[in-house]
Amino acid sequence: MSSYLETHRLRLRQWQVTDLSGLRALCTDAKVMEFFPAPLQEREILAFYQRHQAAIGERGFGFWAVERKDCGEFIGFVGLNAPRFDAHFVPCLEIGWRLLPDAWGQGFATEAANACLQFGFDRLGADEIVSFTARVNKRSQAVMQRIGMQTSDADDFEHPLVAVGDRLRPHVLYRKRAPAL
Repeated sequence: MSSYLETHRLRLRQWQVTDLSGLRALCTDAKVMEFFPAPLQEREILAFYQRHQAAIGERGFGFWAVERKDCGEFIGFVGLNAPRFDAHFVPCLEIGWRLLPDAWGQGFATEAANACLQFGFDRLGADEIVSFTARVNKRSQAVMQRIGMQTSDADDFEHPLVAVGDRLRPHVLYRKRAPAL
């Protein structure tokens, strides 16, 4: 199974040790982490890197490192994951992304996410792919809508890994079904 994807402008690929500095910048940036409980600590960044590097190596997918093809610059990650928390929609295949602010507003998240959806449906045979975010995260919800995902108030949930009472605990769930053959 392929361990990378390409779009017109982007390469979604296996993690390399040279990506660690970009991943650190990404996971400690206040704007990027606005809708997460806290910026990641060094050990969490390394664990993320190792977990997704291993997932891609073993399964052929995970959250891929994303680089621009025109300059080779690391801009973040986009990919597929299997969340492991207790919620009404788990087990599932999740699509997610996180890009550096300089890469925002250029359609990179949408472009990469569409490639990941196609991979999930065509190569993995998924019937459905979900995405979720804090209810207050309108930017990520806009990407979900641009890639054709749908939401329902009945699917909204309280994220079990976010503290009770935290403004980020209420989450929305978006779904996309595999295209009919």
